[in-house]
Amino acid sequence: MAASIAYKEGMRLADPILLEPIGALNVLVPDDNTGDIMGELNKRRGRVLGMNPSDKAGLTEVVAEVPMAEMADFTMYLRQTTQGRGSYTFEKVRYEQLPANLVADVIAKNAVSE
Repeated sequence: MAASIAYKEGMRLADPILLEPIGALNVLVPDDNTGDIMGELNKRRGRVLGMNPSDKAGLTEVVAEVPMAEMADFTMYLRQTTQGRGSYTFEKVRYEQLPANLVADVIAKNAVSE
């Protein structure tokens, strides 16, 4: 019983933070869909780092960093928006602190009853 109380008090005093994985995203899209993709990345809490013209005519590469939790249905969105002409690569690069407005949702979703 004492260990349980000490653990709970220690966690409260430690002021822990939640981290979320962030991934590097490179999206290759037709030039006419570049704005749509950039808008969607902003909705998904992504940071657009830049745009580069591709070697292939009519395509643009959008470089961004996006939380991995926001990428679950990105493949379907990209396919629908570009009629299957877009592609992307995505890999984890680091962890960042979860925004304060999302912490309560994560805690509630993963809460264990005592």
